[in-house]
Amino acid sequence: MTEKILLRNDADGIATLTLNRPEARNALSVALLTALEEEIERLRADRSVKVVVIAGNGPGFCAGHDLKEMRANPGRQAYEVLFTQCARVMTGIVRLPQPVIARVHGVAAAAGCQLVASCDLAVASSAARFAVNGINIGLFCSTPMVALSRNVGRKKAMEMLLTGELLSAEEAEKAGLVNRVVAPEALDEAVSTLAATIAGKLGAAVAIGKEAFYRQAELGLDEAYRYTAEVMTRNMLLRETEAGIDAFIAKRPMPWAKP
Repeated sequence: MTEKILLRNDADGIATLTLNRPEARNALSVALLTALEEEIERLRADRSVKVVVIAGNGPGFCAGHDLKEMRANPGRQAYEVLFTQCARVMTGIVRLPQPVIARVHGVAAAAGCQLVASCDLAVASSAARFAVNGINIGLFCSTPMVALSRNVGRKKAMEMLLTGELLSAEEAEKAGLVNRVVAPEALDEAVSTLAATIAGKLGAAVAIGKEAFYRQAELGLDEAYRYTAEVMTRNMLLRETEAGIDAFIAKRPMPWAKP
């Protein structure tokens, strides 16, 4: 049997999706994008999953789009369908109710860097590298730019897009593309600890907050405050939140905490 190109493993409320095209540096073929899109839809309805981790098998995290596949099927229609599908995957990650953590162990290039930027959080090995390097082959990374420019300052994002140069993991952390950098041997523990910390929070509050985070960022100041005031009111009215506040006042463990 042919091994799946996207693997899923669930444990303790954490679902790990692993890109599994190691021979192609996990390039985002149409089949892999389709598998990601289908899994994201399943996760959206899976309330047993509190956190999602996206990882990659093999030497690289994700090399971006599959250029060989693209050139084997050229033409406007094929390209438009591909980039539209990729956009659905990236926005699907943002719109998942569960937080998504990128586990980056190797190079994340072009749409692979876009994938990291689309995740809510990212933990990188010190061996990881990041680039939006399409410009090196005459293709400006316009769609990766959307996620990149929402994570990294404009000057740095433009420099990355115009030069195509690789950033070290430490430079990516400084630029705001990743949250933390650890030694390669500590990557799994760092990702697991972060995921478990988030999974231990009230899932309904996390989902409300994630949606609000992205929506308010696109609003003007006054509108953002009006919107988030309504969001906090809705959150306060959750029975679980009321129980959590009562537990805090009474110095009891949170009712959703594991015994």
